[in-house]
Amino acid sequence: MADDHPTISRFREEHHRRGGAGEIVILPDAVHTAALAAAALGCEVGAIANSLLFSADDAPVLILTSGAHRVDTAATGEALGVRLRRASPDFVREHTGQVIGGVSPIGHPAPIPTYLDPWLARHPVIWAAAGHPAAVFSTTYDELLALTGATPLEVG
Repeated sequence: MADDHPTISRFREEHHRRGGAGEIVILPDAVHTAALAAAALGCEVGAIANSLLFSADDAPVLILTSGAHRVDTAATGEALGVRLRRASPDFVREHTGQVIGGVSPIGHPAPIPTYLDPWLARHPVIWAAAGHPAAVFSTTYDELLALTGATPLEVG
């Protein structure tokens, strides 16, 4: 059962430690895409916060963006002064301790520079992965900003 999966347990502990107030929900099936998560939760795709790990000159960078957006890697990399590339599944697991489709915004083995797409502020409730492809948590833009210490950045 996913509820007792170690990555979810670590997420719960970190969420609690950082004062997260949102609800953690374990879905019956894995939701590896924003569209699947939105369908399972009955919300708009735009209310799903994708946690996307990139390799920035071989260092990890986490970008939290709306499921309705695509990250413009060239423009975002230019804004950050790095070359952004999609990370491999092994790179994602190494730096987050989680698998693609379940990467949470918090609870990684070491701090990762994190950027938050202000477009997510359009939704009063947003949902993000909770460390496993079948686990999500509810939050708000302001809370996600506080939980992650992210820097707001237009990425789309």
